[in-house]
Amino acid sequence: MHRFANPARFLKIAKPATAWLLGIGLVLSAIGIVGALFLMPPDYLQGQTVRILHIHVPAAWLGMGGWTGIAVASAAQIIWRHPLAGVAARAIAPAGAMFAFLCLATGSIWGRPTWGTWWEWDGRLTSMLVLFFLYCGYMALAAAEKERGPDGRAAPLFGLIGAVNIPIIHFSVQWWNTLHQGESIQLTGTTIAPQILWPLFFTLFGFSALFGAIVLLRMRTELAATKIEARLRRTAAA
Repeated sequence: MHRFANPARFLKIAKPATAWLLGIGLVLSAIGIVGALFLMPPDYLQGQTVRILHIHVPAAWLGMGGWTGIAVASAAQIIWRHPLAGVAARAIAPAGAMFAFLCLATGSIWGRPTWGTWWEWDGRLTSMLVLFFLYCGYMALAAAEKERGPDGRAAPLFGLIGAVNIPIIHFSVQWWNTLHQGESIQLTGTTIAPQILWPLFFTLFGFSALFGAIVLLRMRTELAATKIEARLRRTAAA
């Protein structure tokens, strides 16, 4: 990991990787969305509303995965003082917040015809809402800390502490008896019919590639801005 600590070496890899991830993500996402909307049959219980799950499920996974990435980057920033760790965490936060919000929005739209309500304060929905607020808090804290210098510890500590919410989200349907359905996809198998399941793999991998492209693009943007700022300071001091 430390061999990529040099920003120049990182940028050399990140620039082509951004384009590849963006292209792959757009293609896979398009296939998955078209399949979910037009090619797969409606569910025998949920009817047409099952189609929204092909957006909702990947958004939920990436919302949780984003904070996991922030926690890993925060640990690297605190323990090893990795120079790109803070940049990575700050780049992940807006993308993670976007997918967390998308998860909440699609879940609410799905819940209205399925549960008869737009919102229910059950364990899964409440803990996901907490995750969205954690993202908002982290972005505000990281932005304020960045203004004071690169050696702040409040944001990475917040990133590590907030990771406690991830297993709560995951196990909430097992710990509490709520409206939210249990896990439909597990390592041992799935309860979803193959003709309904297949578009989900395209949207999952497609959204994941888009997530990676967004993070890399934001990291490159921040590094470029830092380089320009340092150059302006040298020019002003000359």
